[in-house]
Amino acid sequence: MEQVITAMADALFITNNLGKIKKVNRAAQKLFGFNEEELINQPISLIIDDEQVLMQAIHQPSFYQQNLQSLELVCRTKTREKRLIAFSCSIIPKKIKGLEEIIYIGRDITTRQQREQRTSTQYAITRILSESQSVKQVIPQILQSICQNLGWDLGELWTPSQYIGTSIQGHSLNAVLRCVEIWSSRVISAREFKAITWQTTYTPGVGLPGRIWIRRLPLWIQDITEGGDTRRSQPAAEAGLHAAFGFPILDDSEILGVMVFFSRDVQPKDKELLQMVGSIGSQIAQFIKRKQAEDALVESEERYRDLFENANDLIQCVNAYGRFLYVNRAWQEALGYTEAEIVNINIFDIIHPEFKQDCLQRFYRVLSGEKIGQVKAAFVTKNGQTIFLEGNINCKFVEGYPVATRGIFRNITQRLAAEEALRHQQNETQRLLLNILPTAISKPLKEEPANIAEDFADITVLFADILGFTEIAASLSAIHLVNLLNPIFSTFDRLTEQHGLERIKTIGDAYMVVGGLLTHRPDHAQAIAQMALQMQTAIALFNTENNQNFSIRIGIHSGTVVAGVIDLNNFTYELWGDTANIASCMESQGIVGKIQVTEDTYKCLCDEFLFEKRGEIEVQGKGKMTTYLLIGQK
Repeated sequence: MEQVITAMADALFITNNLGKIKKVNRAAQKLFGFNEEELINQPISLIIDDEQVLMQAIHQPSFYQQNLQSLELVCRTKTREKRLIAFSCSIIPKKIKGLEEIIYIGRDITTRQQREQRTSTQYAITRILSESQSVKQVIPQILQSICQNLGWDLGELWTPSQYIGTSIQGHSLNAVLRCVEIWSSRVISAREFKAITWQTTYTPGVGLPGRIWIRRLPLWIQDITEGGDTRRSQPAAEAGLHAAFGFPILDDSEILGVMVFFSRDVQPKDKELLQMVGSIGSQIAQFIKRKQAEDALVESEERYRDLFENANDLIQCVNAYGRFLYVNRAWQEALGYTEAEIVNINIFDIIHPEFKQDCLQRFYRVLSGEKIGQVKAAFVTKNGQTIFLEGNINCKFVEGYPVATRGIFRNITQRLAAEEALRHQQNETQRLLLNILPTAISKPLKEEPANIAEDFADITVLFADILGFTEIAASLSAIHLVNLLNPIFSTFDRLTEQHGLERIKTIGDAYMVVGGLLTHRPDHAQAIAQMALQMQTAIALFNTENNQNFSIRIGIHSGTVVAGVIDLNNFTYELWGDTANIASCMESQGIVGKIQVTEDTYKCLCDEFLFEKRGEIEVQGKGKMTTYLLIGQK
């Protein structure tokens, strides 16, 4: 038994009925950083924060038996680092009452909790940005959401203007940063810290906000009381604040502000969290720019209102999140919604379910700048009737940002009904003719397929695989599978076309793209890298919109291939050679959620993109190869 306890992967504690530790195994010592001598005869509260739960368990055994067989508790390591542990607890009875012992078997679930927190944060931020009507409404909600979802205690917004989004006079290196928004939880007493914060200013490079401002990158401080911000370290310590991180609200090269967050705990650097908040900073910046452009759009279109109001066509103006900015009188009369109701509904709330997916794809294509011809859609009126529309949509851009789509539609419901009646009559006529005419049999002509092959000396190949899809696929029909996968691959296809690349094939949930094959573009590696980063963003957006939890794993390699046409009718390409095989290995032996590239591709991209060296991996037939993880663009 002693050997079993020693070899256990889970942490084990045995305490007496007063909570004093009598025995620990090696896994427990490793998890919490204590040696055996430091734990024996110490109270279990040395590592477990919630002493009330323990005391209740000790003094009320019946409550313990009913409720504490399995529980999750916040614990502390020797260095006071917070860990979430899932305990399975049981009581060892003794002949003499009062000598019972309690066994705790615990497993560290901190990583799982952090992953769930990050997912919920991304979803919450996307929802806030899609539902908010103004910048001043959205910022406090984002500060609160990040704090509550990630378990931090205080959040701030720093900007050189009266509020974020206000134009900045002069160069950003001469900016003076001021705190314009604070949110804090009720569990901390930070009145003095807040008062000092409101009065404090920073210049670029000074303090945590100033360092983030000049670096334009997220930054983490394990304990702010030990350095990093001399102006506020003492008030932070008095408020019980320690760890801090922040990120810029950045739009391309323009920085609009900085968000900073504090925790009562000393926390080690979380690289994945910093990467996520960097993306959130870009989302917020895009929202601010769009709101500014929307305000300008509404003002500029006032002159057209009289013309729109007297038109017979249905005219609507919708922002980039699907919210209505304007509808004309004919639109209101046709669909029956009041002005108050229109303010609170999204365009996709009233699109008929059979048209929703197609309309959603067209909406994103228009926002990306693609020009779309005539479109058809079906809307559901307030009283539940379906009306069919035909018309044109276009996108309004301000300073390169999509701010609104404008649609002008005609009601074609009656025309479609007449066409359906005519089609039914034609089908009936054809059925009667088929009953009296002899059957004619024709034999199709067949041509022998030709093979065309060519060497390509300089191309880049990308393989991508959607993780998590196979498990879901087992419980869905083929039609449901196609409907679920189609929006993802449609987005990938659009990115392929946008970057001048060639899609070679899709196999199930795998996707293969090549650059430099047909277009012979010299920057094929850069185009592939940009597409790979945008594929990660597309998967995250898809998860948020469809309540899924897919991840994408991508591999890239640059080199030579032989490419050939194997089907002239469908103009189907196939690749042969080491380059395609190595790119496939980069994907299959990659890390979930990451983009793994070979050293050849790294050398093509290292001047323009950010990388993290992964090291050597074993590649079948090639031995050990040095690989890198693509992080982002410089």
